[in-house]
Amino acid sequence: MPTLIDLMDRIKQQTDPAKVGMIACHNGLVRATSRAGKRAEYLDIDVNTSAWDAILEEMRARPGIAAIEAHLFTGRRQIGDDVMLVAVAGDIRENVFPVLEETVNRLKREAVFKQEKLTAVA
Repeated sequence: MPTLIDLMDRIKQQTDPAKVGMIACHNGLVRATSRAGKRAEYLDIDVNTSAWDAILEEMRARPGIAAIEAHLFTGRRQIGDDVMLVAVAGDIRENVFPVLEETVNRLKREAVFKQEKLTAVA
């Protein structure tokens, strides 16, 4: 199971250090509640790998971006488990932060399929 440290190490080993002034990271977890506030039991996750790869390729080509590494934990994930790890390396924060946010949003919206198991209210 990869960690954010693993993703950052991969970036540092494979990227020209002259092009990297920062690495920004995202670590998504399974929440105990849905966005609507309903209690959740678990989350089932799957991925469209071709959409995932296309998004990462597009985002890696953005100005100032030196590298992007990402990992999605698929299958059944319990409350508190890691779901998605993303690390974006680039020259300056004005280039890196927006790409991190857009990458996470697009991966979730366009490549990730999830099904929450919500707890029935008694």
